[in-house]
Amino acid sequence: MSQPKKHSPKPGQEKPAAGQGKRGGKRKGMCLEDRPILEPNAAGIDIGAREIFVAVTPDRAEDPVQVFSTFTEDLEKMAQWLVSCGVTTVALESTGVYFALSSALIGRVQVPPALG
Repeated sequence: MSQPKKHSPKPGQEKPAAGQGKRGGKRKGMCLEDRPILEPNAAGIDIGAREIFVAVTPDRAEDPVQVFSTFTEDLEKMAQWLVSCGVTTVALESTGVYFALSSALIGRVQVPPALG
């Protein structure tokens, strides 16, 4: 069998190099430091089957990202840590049903999940 021939792209149809947009320039966007903080009292929570990653703004804690286990005792520690950081709302990310207990526990300590 013969190999298919590779055709060179027509003028103007070259693929941009990595890190460049369609127009050939570098991608423009805000770096993390330039992004405005819309909810200063918010935390982000990524819930998995065995671990929960929780992040607050760097001014709220010495270690602004914490990892908690999914056992009830650890969830209670997570909720108390959020309260001690002054968190009043959270954004939850979960691809399964693991959020149910975490959400209920967080609501019990008056930290409502953010919807929006």
